[in-house]
Amino acid sequence: MNTLIERLTAAPPFALLARIVLTLMFWLSGIAKLADFPAAIAEMRHFGLEPAVPIAVAVIAVQLVGSALVISGRHVWLGAGMLGVFTVLTIPIAHAFWTMDGERAFLEMMFAFEHISVIGGLMVVAAFGEARRRAVPTSAPA
Repeated sequence: MNTLIERLTAAPPFALLARIVLTLMFWLSGIAKLADFPAAIAEMRHFGLEPAVPIAVAVIAVQLVGSALVISGRHVWLGAGMLGVFTVLTIPIAHAFWTMDGERAFLEMMFAFEHISVIGGLMVVAAFGEARRRAVPTSAPA
């Protein structure tokens, strides 16, 4: 029995929308950094990342290329991996709650937990993308 929910979640547009939504924070951030590159450089310096210019370029590239790979459905594992590694690195750089006290520590811990959840979502999309790739024959049988 094919329920409405099963048909909806099996539809290619649903999977595309899911990949767009999952990567939203990355590609919006990359676009914002491109639109205001001096602010991107200032952000890198704010977090003590030097040399700020090449690091800002690398961050933008990871955010946009990783997102594009996930959204496109091609090399999803690579795009998800790029974004996952980037996200895990942001925790000690921008959300080091273990070095803080009180309400600020709690808030940064919640941000870190949200980041870990996003990493889990990226792992799921990589796993499903790889499973889908293996399930689709690359050529017709002879």
